[in-house]
Amino acid sequence: MSQNHVLVVDDEADIRELLSMTLQRMGLETDCAASTSEAYALLQKNSYDLCLTDMRLPDGDGLAVLDYVAKNHPSVPVAVITAHGSTENAVAALKAGAFDYLAKPVQLNELRTLVRQALKLSVTDRPKKSSKSQAQLPRELLGASPAINQAKEMIQRVARSQAPVYVSGESGSGKELAARLVHYESARSDGAFIPVNCGAIPENLMESEFFGYKKGAFTGAGQDKQGFFQAAHGGTLFLDEIAELPIAMQVKLLRAIQEKCVRQVGSTEEVPADVRLISATHQDLRELVASGTFRQDLFYRLAVIELKMPPLREMHEDIPMLAAEVLSRLTATAVPPRLSAGAIKALQSYAFPGNVRELENILERALALVPGDEIRAEDLQLAAHVDSHTISKQDLAGLRASVPLPEYLEGIEKVAIVEALEKTRFNRTAAARLLGITFRALRYRMDRLGIKDDIDSSN
Repeated sequence: MSQNHVLVVDDEADIRELLSMTLQRMGLETDCAASTSEAYALLQKNSYDLCLTDMRLPDGDGLAVLDYVAKNHPSVPVAVITAHGSTENAVAALKAGAFDYLAKPVQLNELRTLVRQALKLSVTDRPKKSSKSQAQLPRELLGASPAINQAKEMIQRVARSQAPVYVSGESGSGKELAARLVHYESARSDGAFIPVNCGAIPENLMESEFFGYKKGAFTGAGQDKQGFFQAAHGGTLFLDEIAELPIAMQVKLLRAIQEKCVRQVGSTEEVPADVRLISATHQDLRELVASGTFRQDLFYRLAVIELKMPPLREMHEDIPMLAAEVLSRLTATAVPPRLSAGAIKALQSYAFPGNVRELENILERALALVPGDEIRAEDLQLAAHVDSHTISKQDLAGLRASVPLPEYLEGIEKVAIVEALEKTRFNRTAAARLLGITFRALRYRMDRLGIKDDIDSSN
């Protein structure tokens, strides 16, 4: 079996020697270049499995090397070496397609980890599915519309990098599924995928949940406990509803990303955290940055690459395929009923404010109510879905006679919440107090009922 071949590009002789010796001790063959011109000459003569390049070179920079390799050797991952604290250079390199980055002075344990990950990626563009049980495999993104094809292509591209990914999209559009696919298609697929709902963690527990704690760190800490970062070591940490993180936790998360290490509560030592971060929210992070409720520096570290998940209304041609898959999944032990032509037309004409999640809900309800082998348009009860943009007290009187009880009760709940928000000028804390519920309960109900996207969310 032939050795993997690595190209090291750096104008400092001692750095070249250190990297070369470390790589050789890993059983790797290395070539060294002191400039971009030397690197290009070596790339023309030899085949490499990985390129490590400094950002500052006498006749160019690491981005030029990255661009050259991407154009002429697209299967070769490139990692850049940046000056300590040079966040802008690291982010620029990741945005340009770098596999990952190292900060000077280079930590050899971080170098070895990066090289192992990169070479695993260069051996195969996609991990073998046989290494995972069928139950562990994520579902595929179905559809052939331009919108979903663009998302699929983006998933394939970002999976080849270690760069943080920000998945944007409306509620129910499949953001977690996209994150799982990025993980599964990446060199980290043998590691853990740890999903975290940031909005479901009490603020006073966030630090210990994210970073773990030592025995005796606080009352009730009877033994050491790993945090999310330790659990995801070597794999991927998916932070859903990242916009819900309080400012104090945003600062600590930013440090963990920059330093690639974490400190357990009650400990004086930091430990390495080799994780790939994927974050998501249905809110607009840019608006939250502008309003001062989300740190700009954290946004730039999380949103190095943005992956947009399209809403279902932009994929109407995919609805028949998606509906058939949902029906098949819901009736796993039986032959699923078919959708009539009228039902398909009705689904394709519907706006789906809840996206794929709402489609699943509609079809599950239709299955429970339709005894035959065909679902008709009227069986879908699309007219019964309450539009939170237009609901009012006047609507409720006529609504009770035309919709099932659950939809009617949701309508009442929406009216009560919107009224409370209007009375408090959309101050959610005051509205929750007026309604006699907790702030977190109000936030959950607004999200479930689709109100959050429809009002001023500055509070």
